[in-house]
Amino acid sequence: MGDNRLANGGLLKSSSMSTTAKAAVLGCVFVALGACSSIRESRGFVNDPVLTRSVQPGIDNRRSVEGTLGRPTFESQYGEPVWYYIASTTGRRPFVRPRIDNHAVLAVRFDAQGNVSSVDRSGIDQVVYLQPDGDITPTLGRERSFLEDLFGNIGQVGTGGGPGAGP
Repeated sequence: MGDNRLANGGLLKSSSMSTTAKAAVLGCVFVALGACSSIRESRGFVNDPVLTRSVQPGIDNRRSVEGTLGRPTFESQYGEPVWYYIASTTGRRPFVRPRIDNHAVLAVRFDAQGNVSSVDRSGIDQVVYLQPDGDITPTLGRERSFLEDLFGNIGQVGTGGGPGAGP
């Protein structure tokens, strides 16, 4: 009876111990697989197609657009007034960079009176992926060394130019 043990006045078979161990291992595997699932995140404007289609050029104005869609994600600062509503859904697995699953931009353009002049929609086909170079920033002009930067302006300050210069 080397494999059997005495418990609660009876014999406990080793096969029931292995069944419990198998169940515990199987439970740990399911927990580990659940941790590797993709994490979905929604960012920005909640894109409701019914609401975005209800904004009509010539009918709506700033107040009605704000009442329907809410405040824009951002507004244009220069040129014609445009409100941008941006919605993005990303999927990310643990220890991996997020990737964009769905992306939508709604641009609402206004005329000078504040009425909607056009509504433009674009999607993920307009997304540009940039690969910034963290080591070098290109600039216009000539390359100068540290010593040229340090001593380059000596004698330049206060000279008014040549004869006839000035007011």
